[in-house]
Amino acid sequence: GNPMEKKFVSIGNETLAYLDEGQGDVVLMLHGNMSSSVHYGPLIERLQGSFRCVAPDLRGFGDSSYNNRFDTMDELAEDVKLLLDALNIDKVYLVGWSNGGGVGLKLCAMYPEKVKKFFSIEGASHKGYPLFRKDEKFQSTTEPYANKEEMATDPMQVAPMLRVFEGKDAAMMKAVWDATIYTVGKPTEAQSELWIAETLKQRNLVDLDWSLATLNMSDVFTPYGKGDGSIHKVTCPVALTMGDKDVVVPPHMVMENHQALGDLCTLLPYENCGHSPMVDCPDRMAQDVITFFKD
Repeated sequence: GNPMEKKFVSIGNETLAYLDEGQGDVVLMLHGNMSSSVHYGPLIERLQGSFRCVAPDLRGFGDSSYNNRFDTMDELAEDVKLLLDALNIDKVYLVGWSNGGGVGLKLCAMYPEKVKKFFSIEGASHKGYPLFRKDEKFQSTTEPYANKEEMATDPMQVAPMLRVFEGKDAAMMKAVWDATIYTVGKPTEAQSELWIAETLKQRNLVDLDWSLATLNMSDVFTPYGKGDGSIHKVTCPVALTMGDKDVVVPPHMVMENHQALGDLCTLLPYENCGHSPMVDCPDRMAQDVITFFKD
């Protein structure tokens, strides 16, 4: 089919690019780290007959602006709230993939009146995604980085990726995705080419990694500090996919959300599925999304 056209909307200091396809109740889709709205193509294709699918590029990703740096998931969630205001969208069904799951939880906690239900696809834990100092053998310690600048020098997870982005190294980026994300299925060549090109537009890697490492909506301490307790402000029903072959957001992280959300939560274990159900089991996932939102 035709590639989907991005639209643009101003939200104060930033201009967000977004996809807007289909008619009906709005499904808002938040992408993950190292991706953009376009990675939702397989889900949008399957949902646009039933819903209006709105998928933004978050600040510093894809074709959105990056005029101001950010330090927290709250700021990205605030951007999304401003997007909804700008588009005169009152309430949404929410989808969040990976890091988008973290932004999604924050949106649910900060603006509960905006979200009817939340479908988290291999979503980040409400206790964040730990990124620690490495020892002389490049093994992870349990010591947090003191600040963003220090985290940028991380020899395994951050500095090498910064080089890939700076060099617009599509071949290396593809190798990273093949090794970590596509542990079960692989995208088509056309999908891969499009998605890698979108991924390489990211300019905010250090901000994002810091925001993810410091995210803590729980009541307890992580090495990055005490949680803000905001997980208790999530009031809408939440569905969590849990791919058994996901090495990026492993099942124990999904279970952290499941335990924290309790009765609000529906757990959807996906067998033989890695970090991208969009690639590994798109039909099943789309059906689950439709069933969960229409129920």
